[in-house]
Amino acid sequence: QPLELLWHSLDEWLVLIATELMKNKRDSANITSILLKQKGPDHQDAAPAPSFAAEGTEGRQELPTDPGESKPYDAAGKPEACADCQDVISMTANRLSAVIQAFYMCCSCQMPQGMTSPRFIEFVCKHDDVLKCFVNRNPKIIFDHFHFLLECPELMSRFMHIIKAQPFKDRCEWFYEHLHAGQPDSDMVHRPVNENDILLVHRDSIFRSSCEVVSKANCAKLKQGIAVRFHGEEGMGQGVVREWFDILSSEIVNPDYALFTQSADGTTFQPNSNSSVNPDHLNYFRFAGQILGLALNHRQLVNIYFTRSFYKHILGIPVNYQDVASIDPEYAKNLQWILDNDISDLGLELTFSVETDVFGAMEEVPLKPGGASILVTQENKAEYVQLVTELRMTRAIQPQINAFLQGFHMFIPPSLIQLFDEYELELLLSGMPEIDVNDWLKNTEYTSGYERGDQVIQWFWDVVEELTQEERVLLLQFVTGSSRVPHGGFAHIMGGSGLQNFTIAAVPYTANLLPTSSTCINMLKLPEYPSKEILKDRLLVALHCGSYGYTMA
Repeated sequence: QPLELLWHSLDEWLVLIATELMKNKRDSANITSILLKQKGPDHQDAAPAPSFAAEGTEGRQELPTDPGESKPYDAAGKPEACADCQDVISMTANRLSAVIQAFYMCCSCQMPQGMTSPRFIEFVCKHDDVLKCFVNRNPKIIFDHFHFLLECPELMSRFMHIIKAQPFKDRCEWFYEHLHAGQPDSDMVHRPVNENDILLVHRDSIFRSSCEVVSKANCAKLKQGIAVRFHGEEGMGQGVVREWFDILSSEIVNPDYALFTQSADGTTFQPNSNSSVNPDHLNYFRFAGQILGLALNHRQLVNIYFTRSFYKHILGIPVNYQDVASIDPEYAKNLQWILDNDISDLGLELTFSVETDVFGAMEEVPLKPGGASILVTQENKAEYVQLVTELRMTRAIQPQINAFLQGFHMFIPPSLIQLFDEYELELLLSGMPEIDVNDWLKNTEYTSGYERGDQVIQWFWDVVEELTQEERVLLLQFVTGSSRVPHGGFAHIMGGSGLQNFTIAAVPYTANLLPTSSTCINMLKLPEYPSKEILKDRLLVALHCGSYGYTMA
């Protein structure tokens, strides 16, 4: 009963704050509209100094609303009221948040493990605006008090846009701060190594021997620290650990294990839908997840890049038809064409079933129950494209994804990794890829009027030299759709129809025109800018605003 009184009081406090927030928002809108009305076209250059009312009405300004009439308005009081409201939030947010967390814990005690109380979900939905205000003012409150958001994905989704709007560096700090919270010896730089905790692996069978020792190791101790020694060698320390991760990450995608297949452009890897040819494939996928989870836990980079869709699977983000391009660019174009065109009278005779290759034999797979008898129409084509995408990118490799995540989540909680998107996860796991500008320049072609010696081209390469490594990666992503250079360098970049060099095409210049690209043919459409400064400015705007996403060429 005492707790129920506390919860009732909490509810009243949040309703009170919500009322104040709404009132101040409305007052702010009123002030704006009055000032805009006052500052009409005939008054812009003759705004009188504010005159204050006579004694007894201190703090009240006379803001005339039309000629011959004046209306007293508390212009001094409203900002103060707004400030007072913000002060109330500042003073009460942490205390109320702690009580909210206590309310969540009490509600959770009455629910099965892994389920969120409907009563608490209703509570969060009711006070959505106030809670978002708390998080907006101090995003770290999620980790200090709002643990329920980390434990309940359906609630966290309501606040995710606020979290992901925070700087990447801040989110990284929160991630590691809470990943390692409560671990013993977490502040020790050099923790003594127990001989029994050393991972003893064989170089000549590094994948299998590492899989064996990691599966037997204590998970909690691996989170605290890793010590690796190669059989027959004396060396130990962080250098050996880095070498182990580097070699092992390359072995994970070794074709001999049939776990992963290369993407269409040869720069990234995707789980192999036919990996069951290896009888231990699911154990190995679980081990691969453990290695990537351990690497991320200990801030070690791995020597491997995955497709965007696989990073999405790790994060729990739904895939879309554009992700199909990584394994079958032509098929992705067909899906794009279906979405962009009216298929009503084309006689395509598509149904909600597709033929797929299973160990060299073609099998018809329904996209949904009874799919073979359901025709694809203009009205349901978007559903068809999404279901085809899910079949090729998710359903076909679901056991492999599940096994990988089982290992990965042993070291990285899903609640924390969701702070990032697929591009940021790649950066956390694999770091920034190196780009050789000289190799890039040597393997670039020019068309539509440009030649290598043109002034604009000289400026372009001067700007590329001046870009940061991150900006060069964005440029590569902007033009080719990939943030990596394939093995062998720029001479091996793939286009929609095979090998296709990076190409720069001339476009007539008009003021403020941005560069554009056609990723299917690796072409940068570069306007004929009048100066290097304008070229650099326009290029950077294009990179930071449009390096991700696709349009039709």
